[in-house]
Amino acid sequence: MSSLNEAVSHISHDGEIHHPHKPNFSSASIKRYIVTRFTDLLPPKGHFQANKHLLNPLPPLKLIPGRQWLMILAALWGWTWDAYDFFSVSLNASKLAEDFDKSVKDITWGITLVLMLRSVGGFIFGYLGDKYGRKWPFTINLLLMCILEIGTGFIKNYKQFLGVRAVFGILLGGIYGNAAATALDDCPVEARGIISGILQQGYALGYLLAVVFTRAIADTTDKSWRAMFWFGAGVCFLIVVFRSLLPETEFFKQKKQLEQYNVENNISQPTFKEKAVASLKIYWLMIIYMVFLMAGFNFMSHGSQDLYPTLLTKQYSFSADRSTVTNCVANLGAITGGIFVGHMSQFVGRRLSIIVCCIGGGALIYPWAFVNNSAINAGCFFLQFFVQGAWGVVPVHLSELSPPEFRAFIVGAAYQLGNLASSASSTIETTIGERFPLQSKTGDQIYNYALVMSIFIGCVFGYVLLIVLAGPENRNANLKVESAANEFEKEVESLSDEENYDPRVESSESQNKTQAEYLERA
Repeated sequence: MSSLNEAVSHISHDGEIHHPHKPNFSSASIKRYIVTRFTDLLPPKGHFQANKHLLNPLPPLKLIPGRQWLMILAALWGWTWDAYDFFSVSLNASKLAEDFDKSVKDITWGITLVLMLRSVGGFIFGYLGDKYGRKWPFTINLLLMCILEIGTGFIKNYKQFLGVRAVFGILLGGIYGNAAATALDDCPVEARGIISGILQQGYALGYLLAVVFTRAIADTTDKSWRAMFWFGAGVCFLIVVFRSLLPETEFFKQKKQLEQYNVENNISQPTFKEKAVASLKIYWLMIIYMVFLMAGFNFMSHGSQDLYPTLLTKQYSFSADRSTVTNCVANLGAITGGIFVGHMSQFVGRRLSIIVCCIGGGALIYPWAFVNNSAINAGCFFLQFFVQGAWGVVPVHLSELSPPEFRAFIVGAAYQLGNLASSASSTIETTIGERFPLQSKTGDQIYNYALVMSIFIGCVFGYVLLIVLAGPENRNANLKVESAANEFEKEVESLSDEENYDPRVESSESQNKTQAEYLERA
């Protein structure tokens, strides 16, 4: 189908990746692209009828072998513990403010620092994951996070808090790209949508666990929030051990076998750096689009979640138990929505699934923010159903849009650069909130978080809807190394010819055939 690469490249869906080209900005190409943003929003005629047997998620899930399930679980738990650490701060913002003699607004700068520096980790560990494999960069990333969680429990002042959160930002930013590659590299096409939804909901699961353990540990022990991080370090170490016992993904092993075959047979091939340069020349516009897309998504999640516990406890005077229940309900809605919509995107398309979620989420802003009795549980359940329902499409959507040789790097970098753009969401909301003061039942001066968050999230839903409507889709793209890598190398060679330098890539049909035969034997 047409996509941004119709103005960007030539890509189709349902298992095919056509030869990519550099961006084409001719008036005819741009006009065709604009028209197809609407005509390609719905799946082709007959698509539902041909695939209705896959509406039941069980048959696609049965296609996943046992070892791949272990890889998915490792990726899921790594991403879950990333979220657990992040929300351990936002859920304990009041306690941290009291311990360090600061305001809640000051503590939100710790959240902002993490979001700002995530992109650094995305670049570093994404690069390492594409060059050296998904396994050890991911494992080392988690191990460093484990060590830092232990140290966090011993910080004594606000400056140390900010310093530790800055380093955490780098480490947390490295998790997503390699987690997505670990889960999706070898995933069958039919199961890709639901696995994407399951993986992404590690974020909601991490939030849910942070809510539960905040109530069980931080609210009941002398060490308060410090014990939260010590507990987190123990679980993180178990995830490190689990991932270290599993193998590398088949995708990466096949890529290395292909490179080894080329070396053994004196077949010239591009270096990692040359592939990176060629990738940017081909996909630069796509990458820019992905960053803008992920900025909207990150504003959507952080804008609806980071200060929600503060809204419940400060503005609506919810008790700790009642706030815990409401936040648990919200995250159950998020997990349900992410898995359901991720699976349905396999049939209705990635873009349409996200657009429907934006419309549904916008319709639920009022009961999510302004109902201050037990009915708020329904509002927050369904709003997070749509927020994380849209997010459930993200891992597979980004993977299908990314250059195959740099999937971990591009997916991680785009996600974390979006985080960078949205890094000040909590601080923005608290700053705007100061203009809408309220007086609590206890006489304390508080802010109208409900009004501020509603306006903020409403604008974000509109932004995401428009950018997704204008954007590309490459649903069910072939992620296999035998086809994807060869198509990519053809473009590297064509770029070399265009710029009149000695090409180092030889990817003739006979060589590709020989390479495929070699991989079959391997």
